[in-house]
Amino acid sequence: MNAIMRRALTGALALSLATPLAACGSDQKDAGAGKDSIGLLLPENKAARYDKFDRRIISSRIASLCLECKVDYHNAEQQVSNQKRQFEALVKKGVKVIILDPVDAAAAKSWVNSAAKKGVKVIAYDRLAEGDVAAYVSYDNEKIGRLQGQGILAALGSQAAASDVVMMNGSPTDPNAPAFKKGAHAALDGKVRKIVFEKDIPNWSEAKAKKEMSDFIDAQGAEGFDAVYSANDGMAGGIAAALQSAGIKNVPVGGQDAELPALQRVVAGTQSFTIYKEVRPEAETTAEIAFRLLRGKSIKSLTPTTADSKSKTGIPARLFKAQIVTKNNMKKTVVSDGAVRADLLCQGIAAACKSAGLQ
Repeated sequence: MNAIMRRALTGALALSLATPLAACGSDQKDAGAGKDSIGLLLPENKAARYDKFDRRIISSRIASLCLECKVDYHNAEQQVSNQKRQFEALVKKGVKVIILDPVDAAAAKSWVNSAAKKGVKVIAYDRLAEGDVAAYVSYDNEKIGRLQGQGILAALGSQAAASDVVMMNGSPTDPNAPAFKKGAHAALDGKVRKIVFEKDIPNWSEAKAKKEMSDFIDAQGAEGFDAVYSANDGMAGGIAAALQSAGIKNVPVGGQDAELPALQRVVAGTQSFTIYKEVRPEAETTAEIAFRLLRGKSIKSLTPTTADSKSKTGIPARLFKAQIVTKNNMKKTVVSDGAVRADLLCQGIAAACKSAGLQ
């Protein structure tokens, strides 16, 4: 889950990436293997970010670093079996560097270890895959969880200590989800009255989050909670829909990823905040690490810290920072950074945008 707005591709970004992406070829699946190929395996295509941002930015940066290099791209469509087959096919082709955003971090362990024994360098991207990975690029996910928890507290204000909170956590197969949860609990525990309901949502499913929220409302009533923590914006959309269906208003809901629909909900007042994580620095750094590993160069200057997984310690890592986005700072963050155009943001909510100073 994973700064920069995660779903809406701005016109400026499209223009800046169009030419470099074309240089890599429109059909990445036909890219050749060998010394000049880099594998790129992304986990799913429901979230627009992967094809519209991550793939394009990584491909563009690699093209700028190495004209002869090719990106062999595949999307797992949320299926572990697909990703395993794609990964093993890259290794069989002779690809020596693979950027992997795992569908299931634990399931990837055996593939990563097998590939490492054959000299393949695997870069864990956004999610820390288990196994003998060569590098990891993501965000400090526990800090993001703390930011989310702090966002809930800020939204509750002076009522926080007397408030009951529902927590909808991320997918149990995503290694980032426990870190978000841990950070959120660190911020919320002892600061709110009680966590009255908590659920890990498989595959970050918006529909599942909506059902869990609806079922809780049916069981406990509209007075049974005061705020909802959502680990990401997709699930927050389902939660907001459940609240709306039940006629519940003015309940703080937090998310993550700064997706366009979430930003619109923040402006409209049906979501309190989101977390802005810029994809560009994450993706461009990963591309440069991949190129350096392909050419046998040092990555030390690009990996100033280390990370530990359950199966390996001291993994060279780069962890970026994130920030809370609310209605009050949206213009100074996602809009001014070009992550979303104000005209797209304000479609259908012009009055709310004008009130927020966005138009």
